[in-house]
Amino acid sequence: MKRILIFIFSIILITGCRSDLLDTSPYSAISSETMWTTDNLTDLGVTGVYAALRLGIGSSSKTSPYELYETDRFGFTCQTRSDESLLNGTITSGNGLFSTMWQNFYEGIQRANNAIKYIPLRSPSDEDKKARYIAECKFLRAYFYYRLNQLYKGVPIYLEPFTAEEATKARSTEKEVWNQIITDLTDCINEENLPNFYATSASDYGHVTKGAAYTLRGKVYMYLKEWKLAADDFSKVKECGYSLFSDYKTLFTVANEQCPEFIFSIQNIGTQDYGGSVQLYYGSRSAYTSDWNYYMPTPDLVDLYENIDGSKFNWDDVIPGYSSLTVAEREVYFLRDSLTVGEQSAAATRGAKMSLYLYTGNEARILKAYENRDPRLKQTVITPYSTFTGAYQNTKTVAIATLRWPYRSQKLINGDIQTDTQNYFYYLYRKFVIEGVTDIESRNYSPIDMPIFRYADVVLAWAEALNEQGLTSEAIIKVNEVRERAGIALLNSNSYTTVTGQEDLRKRIQNERSIEFAGEGVNYFDQLRWGIWKEKTFYSGNGRKQVWGGVVSEYSYKGDYLYTWPVPASEIQINPNLTQNEGWIN
Repeated sequence: MKRILIFIFSIILITGCRSDLLDTSPYSAISSETMWTTDNLTDLGVTGVYAALRLGIGSSSKTSPYELYETDRFGFTCQTRSDESLLNGTITSGNGLFSTMWQNFYEGIQRANNAIKYIPLRSPSDEDKKARYIAECKFLRAYFYYRLNQLYKGVPIYLEPFTAEEATKARSTEKEVWNQIITDLTDCINEENLPNFYATSASDYGHVTKGAAYTLRGKVYMYLKEWKLAADDFSKVKECGYSLFSDYKTLFTVANEQCPEFIFSIQNIGTQDYGGSVQLYYGSRSAYTSDWNYYMPTPDLVDLYENIDGSKFNWDDVIPGYSSLTVAEREVYFLRDSLTVGEQSAAATRGAKMSLYLYTGNEARILKAYENRDPRLKQTVITPYSTFTGAYQNTKTVAIATLRWPYRSQKLINGDIQTDTQNYFYYLYRKFVIEGVTDIESRNYSPIDMPIFRYADVVLAWAEALNEQGLTSEAIIKVNEVRERAGIALLNSNSYTTVTGQEDLRKRIQNERSIEFAGEGVNYFDQLRWGIWKEKTFYSGNGRKQVWGGVVSEYSYKGDYLYTWPVPASEIQINPNLTQNEGWIN
């Protein structure tokens, strides 16, 4: 059972509703004088700090665009079915995205500060337990500052509980925030009562470990370009006991969510208010829970998956002359067999080159584009004319549906995958979406844990840190650990995978991370850190795209200032000592 979530439930029973962000007591029903004064209240208080990780997660009564994995919609590997103001050039510093994320992270910091200050002063728990809890809360404070600094690049540092009247600090520099995070994480690592690793059966599984602290500190060193320090920390994660799980396909399931690959996760259970939103946002109407497919993989991501031999995928190798057609003409290759006269006419009107249509065999032709590819493609994405095991009309009756274009209908046998975007033809996520009718009860609370850090992330970051030191041969070995698990040709195993130098490996690592972490809330942050977000997301003619590249809504890049989020306008109104990031208007 997931112990942290049980305690979170207890906290909600006590508090009833979210407390004021700047209240020095983290739980409105318990006075600041009483909090932390019993062993049980100490447990509940620390779990309340963990509960701040869930502030961006929706519930049965509301959905939220603030869960970590959802940030990938801003990058080139994921897209949303509606317009995003950050991508179409209309966003302002007053947007709720910026203020809500800021407030959620600072509420987590406030809760952590409260625990760090008052556990030593008030808690009667034994000294070892208190020391461990303080270390956990320092990690959580470091984590919340890490997220703030990734996005806003320099924020006020508060290390004590503060009231609204006291929230007047100016912004520290980006480097000063990184240094504070390192200080907190170093304290965690030096705390002898903090374990290296929790086994699946451990009662405290889900709590912070030294492995998590080394992971986060290594990631901070990456931002500081302290490559050797980062690599050293990542090597310590391995020494703590973490390792790759053997099978990528089943990694993102309830059955394997506590394997040694998961270093730190947001824990979910399939009950109201304690599950994640990923099923709702990634699944389709053909899933048992009748989902929204709000977020979808992009064609750019799908085209990034290599052939099984490690060669780059090229549409012209599968369909000669594909790239010489206009984007609209290419739709013809994705049409289903046996189109009606009306369907053929509609496709022609949209611009499909119908002289290339095969009444029998059109589906078989396009299927070849997804064969003999990196196995992670079909494990992550529902590709055209592949199947999904869902439910018929959201009943308990299992139905195997196929992703076809144009959509016709769900059926008990051989029906189509129904989506909320069925007037367009998009790729869909398979990763994190529960198939069948037995393992999930509601789309609003997926039971699958959402990884924040997993060991594959460490391995590929380790490879990057080694490569940036010029240790390219050692870096290749680390990348191959992930590729071997995936089942794709290893680097330097043939002419396609031969690494020609540091720059070549740098790009290969970027591609490997984009594929490995698709849909996990890693890719957008990577693209910002590497400085490739503009190049990969805002190239001419890009936008929300159908599988053949047809743009439904074009993106618009307004300037490099978009790489850094603005200090929310509402926060500047409250605290006049805050300065705005360059390029943004209050």
